[in-house]
Amino acid sequence: MSSLLYNIKQGFIQIFRNRGMSLASIFSIVAMLLILGLFFVITVNVNLFTEVVKQDYDQVEVFLLEETTNAEAQELMAKIKARDGVTDVVYRTKDDALEIMKQRWGESGYLLDSLGENPLPASILISVESLDNAGAVAAYAGTLEGVDDIQYYQETVEKLTRITDFLQIGAMVIMVFLVVVSVVVVSNTVKLTVFARSKEIEIMKYVGATNWFIRGPFMAEGVIIGILAALVSSGLIAFVYGKIVETVGAQVLAIVSCPLISVGYMTSNMVIIFLALGASIGAWGSLLSMRRFLDT
Repeated sequence: MSSLLYNIKQGFIQIFRNRGMSLASIFSIVAMLLILGLFFVITVNVNLFTEVVKQDYDQVEVFLLEETTNAEAQELMAKIKARDGVTDVVYRTKDDALEIMKQRWGESGYLLDSLGENPLPASILISVESLDNAGAVAAYAGTLEGVDDIQYYQETVEKLTRITDFLQIGAMVIMVFLVVVSVVVVSNTVKLTVFARSKEIEIMKYVGATNWFIRGPFMAEGVIIGILAALVSSGLIAFVYGKIVETVGAQVLAIVSCPLISVGYMTSNMVIIFLALGASIGAWGSLLSMRRFLDT
């Protein structure tokens, strides 16, 4: 424990001595994490929207004309139920549709009370055995009288999945590049400390200090730089994301019937990821520097 406290203390002292380069290292990692955080926020919210859509992915929703009576709707349901691949058929009234919309809007659901007349149509929800059956069932339902429109999510989810995959791959490529840059910057910062303490290091080795005892303060310096950068970037992203949710969260919910990820959930996960990534960058930057300037 005493050795750990010594390393941390020396790490802070070295950061203070090389304030200019330490700040450059911190800003470099912050910039990298901010860009990564942007992709993280977008990808997580797109994933949420995809999952919400997937809840209805195995269903085909048939919207009925306003003039379609309940008896005609029951007749349509009987015809659809007789089709191969259909597992269940459920009738959803206009009132049911409005209530579901209110639930999806969450705290903003009260806004729908001011609509006056319910503008939502009645519909029939068709559950299918597999996605292979959904296309044929949707095509058949579209030929029946009394049907106004068909909502089928397969193409939407496939597009969203491709977008999500693209964002994840893009974020990974950019992250690798920026991590390399950040490691080099941290390494250069630690090099200055090694040069400044070269005489001291030689004396420590002469009196029998182990390599890990010498490495300790430099490792602590790099890790502290990474942690400070992670905290700064997490705070900035949490603040900006909170403002975005506050400003456009209700509009997004109204447009796509799916809320944005909560600020608390996003921030807690982002802090953990950024702390691990920032500390790793700092540690690797220190190790890279010491491998070249210390006997290992």
